[in-house]
Amino acid sequence: MNRKKIIAVVFLLIGMVGMMFAAEEAAAATAGTVDSTVSAFKYLAAALAVGIACIAGGMAVGRIGAAAMGAMSENSELSGKALPFVGLAEGICLWGFLVALLIILL
Repeated sequence: MNRKKIIAVVFLLIGMVGMMFAAEEAAAATAGTVDSTVSAFKYLAAALAVGIACIAGGMAVGRIGAAAMGAMSENSELSGKALPFVGLAEGICLWGFLVALLIILL
């Protein structure tokens, strides 16, 4: 599947979920239960933070890992210089988790 189609589908799904929560918020505002809607948005934002960060981290690790393995196959001395970049790409997922944790706790 084309990457542009995947991105379009993801944004479409995010928009549909956002419209669903907006309709629920309008109904909850008339009933006086706004706190539950706010907490629902917090969990949705946290899920998006972790999900997008993990997808981006996976894409980065895939590309950097392939390039590092290709470089190491030609020159084995590059292993100490190439593998830390893979670890840096995995750190993207950790930052997404930390953002989600801050969203939920604050």
